[in-house]
Amino acid sequence: QVQLVESGGGLVQPGGSLRLSCAASGSIISINAMGWYRQALGKERETVARITTSGTTIYADSVKGRFTVSRDNAKNTVYLQMNSLKPEDTAVYYCNAIVQLQIGGPYFSFWGQGTQVTVSS
Repeated sequence: QVQLVESGGGLVQPGGSLRLSCAASGSIISINAMGWYRQALGKERETVARITTSGTTIYADSVKGRFTVSRDNAKNTVYLQMNSLKPEDTAVYYCNAIVQLQIGGPYFSFWGQGTQVTVSS
């Protein structure tokens, strides 16, 4: 199986920065897209940012210009650099990876356990 372990969440003041990391491990042949989602209290989970193997990125409009997603393919790790944080960024952030478990086999979606990000003064 595959495990996604997130780190880097916490409490930060408005205008501050945090960097999230997510490392994938297990029976991995290859990883396609990786990304970050978030879910605020009482709201649906939403896409924050995604990045393909070749480095193509997409961002939610609400985080463009403030957040940067990157990945280290050799380490099966995806990062989310979050700058100029706002109270509305407060949420549980989840890592996602699209993983191939067998050569020539299908890809499956895996999720991390989530890490809390709280932006408050």
